[in-house]
Amino acid sequence: MESQKSRRDVRVRALLITAVLVIAGGLSIAYLPNLWHASVADGSEEARADHAREKTASEIRQRFDEGVLMLNDKKYEQALKAFHRVLELSPDMPEAHVNAGFALNGLGQYAVARDFFEGAIELRKNQLNAYYGLAEALVGLQDYPGALGAMRTFLHLASLDDPYRHMAESAARQWESKMAETNPATGIARKSAAPEQAGSTH
Repeated sequence: MESQKSRRDVRVRALLITAVLVIAGGLSIAYLPNLWHASVADGSEEARADHAREKTASEIRQRFDEGVLMLNDKKYEQALKAFHRVLELSPDMPEAHVNAGFALNGLGQYAVARDFFEGAIELRKNQLNAYYGLAEALVGLQDYPGALGAMRTFLHLASLDDPYRHMAESAARQWESKMAETNPATGIARKSAAPEQAGSTH
């Protein structure tokens, strides 16, 4: 009798354990998919954000390179459109401000070009080509003292082997001569102030 009772108890325990396992399995089937979907959703949100950032960075590179090619081909309007798009995506990119300025110089829109070059300098004080472009824009606006100051800053910051150094020095001499012809006193004053001005650019 005791052995039969013992076997009965074992069967009851086995049935109870089986029932518990079945219930637990049912609960896992009911809830685990929701948890899995939630984790996948979180991961996909992050993946989408990463993908969006990569796509933006890729478009910036592509449009910037297109703009440079157009600028070198003197297709200034197309270049300007490309750099405007770059600045929509990355407004604090000084190189895009500078190249937009050069495109505007090419179009003869010197006042707007000046603003772009000055914007680049505000973003990065040692943006070398911004001073060169600014000098050209100021010459277009007949502001020779301002142009000379910008070009002297370029020369002060540029290395001795900079490929544009010779042209910058030649332009600076021409502007000094022009200023001296227009107003001899001003020309002399600008020449005497050159070392001090160059030293004050840092």
